[in-house]
Amino acid sequence: MPDTNWSKLNKLQFGRYAEYYAKMEFTSYGFEVYTSEVDDHGIDFVVKGKNGKFHELQVKAVRQSNYVYMQKDKWDISDPSIYLILLIFEDGRLPDVYLIPSVAWQSPNELLCDKNYDGLKSKLEYGVNLS
Repeated sequence: MPDTNWSKLNKLQFGRYAEYYAKMEFTSYGFEVYTSEVDDHGIDFVVKGKNGKFHELQVKAVRQSNYVYMQKDKWDISDPSIYLILLIFEDGRLPDVYLIPSVAWQSPNELLCDKNYDGLKSKLEYGVNLS
């Protein structure tokens, strides 16, 4: 059983643990997991299902944040093989895991948002409001 005192982990440890946890979740269901050496395209790993189909995964993990986002230039909402795996950690328990297809942002709402920041220098993003 892991130590579930997540708040004691630094940012790098927390992110690394979340990514490994996500990979092990897929492995436990019989998926083959392929790790990317470089995360420069917003994809953390790829899985292959028993049906031979490949899926690309972006991992986001939160402890206390109420918002996570993906930059639009790295998140293709027209590709049904791309998924966000969102892990919500709370001290004392294992994380809650959510799998959200990128195509869900084609119909933004209060939970899945589309932010353009018109007139600002911030990069365009798709987000998840957790509050």
